[in-house]
Amino acid sequence: MEGHNLQAELDQLHADVYRNNMAPYWVVDRSIKHDEDRQVMDPRKAVPFIWKYKSQIEPLLYRSAELITTETSERRSLVLVNPGLAPKRATATTLYVAYRLNDPREIMPPHRHSPNAIRLGLTGALNFTGVEGENITFGPGDMVLTPHDTWHNHGNSGDDLAINLSVLDLPLVETLNSMYFEHDYTEEEEGKRVRRAMQSERFAPDYSQRVYGHGGLLPRFVSHDRGTGAASPMYVYRYDMMRELLEKFRDHDGDPHEAIMIEYVDPTTGGSIYKTMTFFMQMLRAGEKTLPLKQSASLVCSPFEGKGHSIVNGQRIEWEQFDTLVVPGGSWCEHVNESSSSPAILFVASDEPTLKALSFYQKHGRNKNGDIVRLA
Repeated sequence: MEGHNLQAELDQLHADVYRNNMAPYWVVDRSIKHDEDRQVMDPRKAVPFIWKYKSQIEPLLYRSAELITTETSERRSLVLVNPGLAPKRATATTLYVAYRLNDPREIMPPHRHSPNAIRLGLTGALNFTGVEGENITFGPGDMVLTPHDTWHNHGNSGDDLAINLSVLDLPLVETLNSMYFEHDYTEEEEGKRVRRAMQSERFAPDYSQRVYGHGGLLPRFVSHDRGTGAASPMYVYRYDMMRELLEKFRDHDGDPHEAIMIEYVDPTTGGSIYKTMTFFMQMLRAGEKTLPLKQSASLVCSPFEGKGHSIVNGQRIEWEQFDTLVVPGGSWCEHVNESSSSPAILFVASDEPTLKALSFYQKHGRNKNGDIVRLA
């Protein structure tokens, strides 16, 4: 047709589609810009990234401790925001990581929320978390659970500053439109609900360790339905036991792609502690280098002992104690312990259980010849 301008008409069509809160899904040409499949994919993707503890995180935490008090805020945390996902507060696609500093002898009031969370002690011998009436003090390497919908409060029972690391499934919960926070903690006293600033102690401080701290042996005379019953009833996992077990396997062949890796599990089921996240300690022996691994699960790796580097999608990333490295799902990754005499130990968080529950989990590796093999 004379005067027909295809491009102008396409531009107008697209403008009208968007104006009516719709989006086109068709090919205009064969360029990458108009690729059919890319049109339905979110352009924001988590990218490999590292946050450095000594030069970035620790100085900001100490500055925040001088300026932010418990009178003005119940939290003093730094959230790690992945540059590929910003401004969304997410470290990986489904995982949220924050560092928290507590002054001596400060305890925040109880709260609960829909996201599952863990807290890993970094510094300070008397970090405090009270969970459903179990008052837990913990030190470096100890991992404490605060499952979905459990009342809990955090703080520091010691005389020194304490820093810990938190991991939550908050971005996943937010995506599923299931986010909530509650702060109005009450207990029944003489037939009335009374607000309390601290939970009454209903379990001994060593309850989790006493009931669940003997692998393969489970007491039948206590209830294991703690909190909502949707997570591990063992609320604290001690590092000395994990470290001892890692050491027992120091001379084992291990896995060529993951070295010596031990998962934290629910003692009543043997499965992951949460339905959405799982956690590991990974030991690289002196000089050890893993073969390249790619999985659909996203990983957050926080070195707890030693130093080394990782190669993520061809990018070399140096790490040392208490840094946090994110390995987005679908990325090739290999780890290297640079020490010739000491092990390197990484604390690892993963959204693997979510992907397995939805049958989206895949895992591939390269063998010594460079060939790709499917592992899961």
